[in-house]
Amino acid sequence: MRERKHVKRLLSAAVAALCLAGPALAQDPALLERGRYLVEVTAACGNCHTPKGPTGNIPGRELAGGFTIDAPPFRAVASNITPDPETGIGRWTDAQIARAIREGIRPDGSLIGPPMPIAFYRHLSDRDLAAMVAYLRTVPPIRNAVEKSVYRIPLPPNYGPPVTSVAAPADNAVARGEYLAGPVAHCMECHTPMGANGHLDMTRIGAGGQQFPGPGGVAVARNLTPTGLGQWSDAEIARAIRTGVARDGSRLMPPMAFYAYANMSDRDMSDLIAYLRSLPARQ
Repeated sequence: MRERKHVKRLLSAAVAALCLAGPALAQDPALLERGRYLVEVTAACGNCHTPKGPTGNIPGRELAGGFTIDAPPFRAVASNITPDPETGIGRWTDAQIARAIREGIRPDGSLIGPPMPIAFYRHLSDRDLAAMVAYLRTVPPIRNAVEKSVYRIPLPPNYGPPVTSVAAPADNAVARGEYLAGPVAHCMECHTPMGANGHLDMTRIGAGGQQFPGPGGVAVARNLTPTGLGQWSDAEIARAIRTGVARDGSRLMPPMAFYAYANMSDRDMSDLIAYLRSLPARQ
């Protein structure tokens, strides 16, 4: 019991150091810009948290929630993550928002279920987490009450022990690319096959194969290892990520957030491709 209380104190101190550091940190222009880039571009939070119309995200409803994924394991309804105090996260503290993102636990103690990629977000760096929280505070509040998700599978009691602190990745192309493909853009959440236990088979990371039914048909996640991309040039990979156009000129299908990745920086794109090139070939 004493050890558990000690861990909780460490967690509170780590989160507080970044997320509760006062107005000076919250209004740091560089931090806010980093948060905007993460939320709107690389993490593409709006791909799930912005409601959809016939042509995509509904303008003026950014991050207001309500988008629904109805699949055999669950009927998942994305939450409103605008600062609306009644239907969004306006009454949550910074530490509570941070804990929800990184550990999948709401202020009331309930668990956030899939498809929220908590297993990847657990490895977000402290500063990137603080940047996302700071930016979410600045988006326009939108009143939009959404229904609760329904799970037809048992959820785990938690996603692991409390996360106390996470350092930024090493400043080299492959390490930064791995950080982008995992904790930030969570590419590997869709592009890694499921194992027999219903969880991602991380021994085959990047091997693709997951299926995503949609209005235009069933999208199959591509193999991102050299088995699937070995014949593609760097420029062809970048075009596919940014515009949704494959090597042969065909159009790729949602749910990949091409509209967001179109604004990915050249360095991030280069680093992401360097990481994909480093993966061993997998079937």
